[in-house]
Amino acid sequence: MIRPVLSALALGALSLAVVSPAMARVDVGVSIGVPAPVYVAPAPVYVAPPPPPPVYVAPPPVVYGPPPVVYGPAPVVVAPAVVIGWHGDRYWDGRRWYGRNEWYGRGHGHGHGDGHGHRHHGHDDD
Repeated sequence: MIRPVLSALALGALSLAVVSPAMARVDVGVSIGVPAPVYVAPAPVYVAPPPPPPVYVAPPPVVYGPPPVVYGPAPVVVAPAVVIGWHGDRYWDGRRWYGRNEWYGRGHGHGHGDGHGHRHHGHDDD
């Protein structure tokens, strides 16, 4: 009877030897002693500052500038047209004024005050 018990024990020891590397390692220990004191600082107390008082911001003042300058159309001045010919005692030829004596002295007209040149009527006074 001892033989089967020894065989069973040997077989059990052999199976433990084969299986033990496959098992996770578990340590069981017993320690006797007083644990070290643990100091825990109190949690800081956060006190939120009071909100700032409301600030009133006045809108910017409205400043009106001078009214814009409005230009109307330029006034139209119509000068009287100067017509070529006699105007009282002077003659206007479109470029300058001539006195009566100066105009006739240059050979214009027949001296009768009609203001026509001597070639106007087709006369040829050479």
